[in-house]
Amino acid sequence: MNCYAFAPGCRILFSATLACLLLTATAQARVTKIVIDEKVSPAFCKDKSCAMYGAVGQYEQISGRAFGELDPADPSNALIQDIHLAKDADGKVRYVATFVLTKPVDMSKASGLLWHDVPNRGRPVLLDTAERRFGDIGLASAWQGDNAGMSTALGTRLRADMKFNANHWLQVPIARNADGSAITGPVFARIINRSGLDAQPLIVQTNPVPYLPADPDTSKATLVSRDHESMTGGVTGETPIAPADWKFCGGGTFDEPQPLQALPVHICLKGGFNPAKLYQVVYTAKDPYVLGIGFAAWRDVGAFFKYAAKDDAGTANPVAGRIKHSIGRGRSQSGNYLRGWLHMGFNQGEGAQSRRPVHDGLWPIIAGRRIALNHRWAQPDGVLELYQAGSEGPQWWVPYPDTARNLPTRSILDRCNASKTCPKVIEHFGAAEIWGLKLGPSWVGTGAKEDIPLPDNVRRYYLASSSHGGGAGGFNTSLPGVALPTRGPNCTGNNFGTGVLPANPLPHSETVNALREHFRNWVMHGTAPPQSRYPTLRDRLLVEPNKAAMGFPSIPGVRPTAPEARFINPLLDYDFGPEFDAIDGSGVPGIAPPKIRQVLRMLVPRVNADGNEIGGVPVVLLDAPLGTYLGWNITADGFHKDQICAYTGGMIPFAKTRAERLASGDPRLSLEERYGDHAGYVAAVRKAAAGAVATGFLLQADAEALIRAAEASAVLK
Repeated sequence: MNCYAFAPGCRILFSATLACLLLTATAQARVTKIVIDEKVSPAFCKDKSCAMYGAVGQYEQISGRAFGELDPADPSNALIQDIHLAKDADGKVRYVATFVLTKPVDMSKASGLLWHDVPNRGRPVLLDTAERRFGDIGLASAWQGDNAGMSTALGTRLRADMKFNANHWLQVPIARNADGSAITGPVFARIINRSGLDAQPLIVQTNPVPYLPADPDTSKATLVSRDHESMTGGVTGETPIAPADWKFCGGGTFDEPQPLQALPVHICLKGGFNPAKLYQVVYTAKDPYVLGIGFAAWRDVGAFFKYAAKDDAGTANPVAGRIKHSIGRGRSQSGNYLRGWLHMGFNQGEGAQSRRPVHDGLWPIIAGRRIALNHRWAQPDGVLELYQAGSEGPQWWVPYPDTARNLPTRSILDRCNASKTCPKVIEHFGAAEIWGLKLGPSWVGTGAKEDIPLPDNVRRYYLASSSHGGGAGGFNTSLPGVALPTRGPNCTGNNFGTGVLPANPLPHSETVNALREHFRNWVMHGTAPPQSRYPTLRDRLLVEPNKAAMGFPSIPGVRPTAPEARFINPLLDYDFGPEFDAIDGSGVPGIAPPKIRQVLRMLVPRVNADGNEIGGVPVVLLDAPLGTYLGWNITADGFHKDQICAYTGGMIPFAKTRAERLASGDPRLSLEERYGDHAGYVAAVRKAAAGAVATGFLLQADAEALIRAAEASAVLK
């Protein structure tokens, strides 16, 4: 019996599927060989001086490749989409994943805690300085098998080595039909805010759409231009472009195209591109990667370095016997990966370790959805722009019905609960995840009528009014006319546009420092962290996303489009076709782009009289504010003008004096009215810092540093 849980048309009961996962016999999925390509010892050196980390001493970095094999018949692997179509002659499926270990030179000084990081789009990940002082061990290993930001070559090409400061890559096989012929299927891609005669690439976020066309004949594809798209997917001014007026190409221009031989796929357009229009192409692609192998590869590499003594050839695990506890960690895209990894049951070990969890803790950071990885033609670089997958199925931690989408009661933890391998989980977010990245349903479901409870092994912390990952911090960054650009930051995404408002400086860094210590103590010593803290319906802190419901003030200079209904990036219920499994985000999408069934209700946090959100953890700059800090920004120009600026935050400084604010019509109190003078502001910072320390969300050392920074700032000087 295979164990494709929730596959369309499958009649296997959910309980039977979970039981199948528990009956794993001797598993064959494992790392069979590691190759050390580079060792830098000691590491973290500059000008012939190498960093020392207290009593721990110096660190070193070891980089290399892990060679793994998977048994498609094993229930723990059978969930991987198309794995049965990627077998070698012996029936196994193989991959190569890069890794970088960061460890004390003297392993007797190691703490016993491993941080296993998920690279974001393949970029290198460094063990934090504080973690080195603890003597922690860092491991980063590859998971993304399509492009991972490392080159424009096909992701299946085997590379020669891995350097410690290089981008990560994962070699995965291509799925083929049983007779060896190429698999084909529909794929869509979009070009936004581009101009000129030059060919333009098909990009997801910053990397290529990872699929070549099966046939370069444009009569077998469609290209349209659009004048406008609403936040809810409404389209106006769609115009088909004749097949004779465009070409698939590798660059150049319509009149002088370069041949298409490798990624990225380009479009050469007769007459060039109009920056006021969006262009959407739908084509038949070939050779889908078995990208879900990225779940198994990250699992197997983590399990090898945690549990194994050596590989099959006798090469020693450099940290063998030294790992007592481990925490998996990912940020943004890689945090979404962790949520998907856990949902699919990959924290269950293999073989002799099948009853032991791979990791004791998981920390998905600023990540409120599951990665779109384990379906055919997946594009895991997507950031929930229109038509992109990633919010399907359960996004919550306890079984809860998906009423609006008519899906059954499920949760992210179903599989690990069945195998008794659920880790401790900390998740933290900012306002940008609510406004731009569709976080809300993970709190209140798709019906948005009640709070979904959290299990005992999950903590949730909300950093109110903050942007994606937090801002630069500091106090001068919030002052009018000081260290502020005249225009806002680029909206995160694929040429999305530019923000009207300056960047939001509200930081996450000090809060993360405190959460790190709580997580270490929770996993290593069983000391529970502070209780979850986030806005709830129970406390009447979640409301409709419009100015009246939020209580948002009328601030001069803020365009009337924000915040108003439909300004938020809404959750859209997509129809990807009958072969797509919405529960697991697996299967084969047959409709490109997908149809929009409905626009689901979204809620946002209530704000105070300043426009700052309430209901989150204490953050000093928010509790001693110098302006209104926003998890959203307004797109200044381009195709998305006046819509939400992807997931980029903004801010609006307070006036300095009462006279200045009255002259502009600003209802928010000025700095002088709030604090009196510079000493008054420093006193407010002291009070805010003391409160954050007392509740466990700020370390004393960081509190003292913030007070010194406030004293040295230009606030009311």
